[in-house]
Amino acid sequence: MVKATIDDVAALAGVSMKTVSRVVNKEPNVRASTRDKVQAAIDELAYRPSQSARSLAANRSYVLGLLYDNPSASYVIDVQDGALASCRRAGYDLLIHPCKRDTVELLTEVLALVRQGRVDGLILTPPLSDMTELVQTLVSAGIPFVRLSPTEYKDACPYVQTNDQEAAYDMTCRLIELGHRRIGFIVGHPDHRAVTQRYTGYVAALKENDLVLDKSLVVQGYNSFDSGRECARELLSSATPPSAIFASNDDMAAGVIIEAHHRSITMPAELSVAGFDDTPVAHQIYPSLTTVRQPIAEMAAKAVDLLLKQLKGKSVQIPAAIMSCRILERESTGEAGR
Repeated sequence: MVKATIDDVAALAGVSMKTVSRVVNKEPNVRASTRDKVQAAIDELAYRPSQSARSLAANRSYVLGLLYDNPSASYVIDVQDGALASCRRAGYDLLIHPCKRDTVELLTEVLALVRQGRVDGLILTPPLSDMTELVQTLVSAGIPFVRLSPTEYKDACPYVQTNDQEAAYDMTCRLIELGHRRIGFIVGHPDHRAVTQRYTGYVAALKENDLVLDKSLVVQGYNSFDSGRECARELLSSATPPSAIFASNDDMAAGVIIEAHHRSITMPAELSVAGFDDTPVAHQIYPSLTTVRQPIAEMAAKAVDLLLKQLKGKSVQIPAAIMSCRILERESTGEAGR
């Protein structure tokens, strides 16, 4: 089967090749009737534009770069899914680029992605979104970028975030409503500053409900399943263990549940467990995990949309988007002493 060309589309639609190109590139100022004719011809001929020719004509790669350094595979997958969905709608590809934030080559590596023409703009995920040197370098170089969940230098570029602190506050209050007074908390990775806001919400909820903050109930995790299980060992080995444990992400909460099973602790009768993010593990583990649903994929999709606006020369206000979390109650939480 002979592959259709832009000339074939133009001839069938009765328009110029330039008009076809404008429709393919989703440029403005094309009449709706003309756009419909061109799209109908594209569909009929199963036309697929040459990415290299398209890039050469527009002096763009039509590729966006997604940078991540995150130990949670499920978080990264959700970000990828959301970003890819928006990219495909806009006719862009996505380059998923893992980074190591503690390497001296990071800045050179990121700049090379753009300067070698491989990507038109960047999406930074936590903790990269809070790397001051990286952010300042991109600003100085005039590289378009959007950040997910930054906590500092928020005027540097458009960003998308959630109400982490408020959501953690609400989850802690819910555990208190269930009668829990000794609520353990597993703090997220110290380099992931957005996650540390969840601890602030926990502390605020205790204060609001006239409960004293017991530092022996607060342990440092690192966002991984293994660190969550290690933190659970410390909390559950106490002479006065908590009746509930709230972990800063689902991976660590899953570690708590496994450690509780290992100790033959019944959930939620003897221990309630809550997490944050609503990643797939939340409903794959038993008992299913009460958690805060963070709209990760939706955040990534919104970040792509904001980045594309920048690339088209449109202004984007700061803050660009703040998205809400919500509590999902499942089998892992219940009334204290039930």
